[in-house]
Amino acid sequence: MKRLFALLAVFGMLAFGASNAVFAQEAEQAAEQATEQAAQVDLSVDQQEAAAAASEQGKSLHSQLKQKFIEGGAGFMSSILLTLILGLAFAIERVLYLNLSTTNTKKLVAKVEEALQNGGVEAAKEVCRNTRGPVASIFYQGLDRFDHGIDVVEKSIVSYGGVQAGLLERGLSWIALFIALAPMLGFMGTVIGMIQAFDAIEIAGDISPTLVASGIKVALITTVFGLIVAIILQIFYNYCVAKIDAVVNNMEDASISLLDLLVKHNLKK
Repeated sequence: MKRLFALLAVFGMLAFGASNAVFAQEAEQAAEQATEQAAQVDLSVDQQEAAAAASEQGKSLHSQLKQKFIEGGAGFMSSILLTLILGLAFAIERVLYLNLSTTNTKKLVAKVEEALQNGGVEAAKEVCRNTRGPVASIFYQGLDRFDHGIDVVEKSIVSYGGVQAGLLERGLSWIALFIALAPMLGFMGTVIGMIQAFDAIEIAGDISPTLVASGIKVALITTVFGLIVAIILQIFYNYCVAKIDAVVNNMEDASISLLDLLVKHNLKK
C-alpha cells in the first residue's frame, strides 16, 4: 500500500512538472507571437510614414501651389490671383516701354550737332524724327521752334519734357494700387478665417484643434499669398521708378546740351 502511494506521488509530481513545462512553452510562444505582431505593426506604420513622406516629396511645386490655393478658399485666392495678373500686366508694359524709351543721348547729341553743321536745322529735325525715345521728341520740339528764338526753344523744351515725364510715369499708380490691394485682401481672408474658426467653436461648444484648424489655415494661407503678390509687384514698381529717374536725368542733361548747340549755331549765323 505504501508503495502504491509512493508511485502515485511520483506520477503526480511528474505530471505536474510536465504541465508546467507545457504552460511555460505556450507562454513563450505567445510572447514571441506578440513580439512578432508588434514588430509587424511598427513596420507597417513605418512603411506608411515613409510612403506618405515619399508622396509628399514627389509632389511638384505646381501641384503644391494648386493644393494650397484650393485650401485657401476660391473667393479670396482668386481675387489675390487677379491682382497679381493685372499688376504684372501693367508692370511688364511699363518695363517694355521704359526700355524702348532709353536711348544713347551722347550719340544723339553728336548726330544732331553734325546735322546742324552740315544741313542746318531741318537736317537735325530729320535725325530726331528717325530716332525713337522721349529725348529725340524733346529735341524735335525745340528745333521746330528755333526760328522763334532761344527763349521760346527753352520754354518748349521744359514744357514738352514735363509731358514726356508724365508719359513715362503712366500706369505706375495702378501698380501701386495692386501692391496695396493684395495684402489687404489677404488680411481680409485672415479675419474671415478667424471668424469661421470661432463659429465652429461656438457650434461645437468646445475648443478642439480639429475645429479651428481649417479656419486658421485659411487665414494664414490668404495672408501669405497676399504678401507674396505685394512683394513681387513692389520689385517691379521700384525697377520702373529707378528707370524713370534715369531717363528723366538723361532728358535734362540732353536738353542742356541741345540749348548749347543751338546757341553756337545761332552765333555762327
